[in-house]
Amino acid sequence: MSQSLSKVYVHITFSTKNHIQLIDKEIRPRLFEYLGGICNQLDCIPLQVGGTNDHVHILCLLSKKITQIKLLEEIKKSSSKWIKTISHNYRNFYWQDGYGVFSVNPSQVDIVKNYIINQEEHHKKRTFKEEFLAFLKKYKIEYNEDYLWD
Repeated sequence: MSQSLSKVYVHITFSTKNHIQLIDKEIRPRLFEYLGGICNQLDCIPLQVGGTNDHVHILCLLSKKITQIKLLEEIKKSSSKWIKTISHNYRNFYWQDGYGVFSVNPSQVDIVKNYIINQEEHHKKRTFKEEFLAFLKKYKIEYNEDYLWD
């Protein structure tokens, strides 16, 4: 085969450092747009970006030109630097060190989009920690909880 073909959907999620609630309703739309813009610059087409006051979710089409770790490094580094320039309210803004990246079956893309769109409603019933642990269980990912939260 002379072509290199790829279509890998990924659901990315990570929180603010120590789950500090810094992503207020005023900054959310701009932050989500900025995160999507970083994905676009890296040829990772964003399909949905959302979240709440302490974490974000990104559903994107992973480019065949970039690794997961490089994508996350660029998203977190660039957005953290950017948000600190918006207002003194965000001068202590940091993302957690870790993250979750989960594969998405193409038939489930719309379900994940809706899940991300409805984050505020969803988190009236479940915390980010509970949500993240459920993802780890669903994907059968082994982990050490001593190193899971920061």
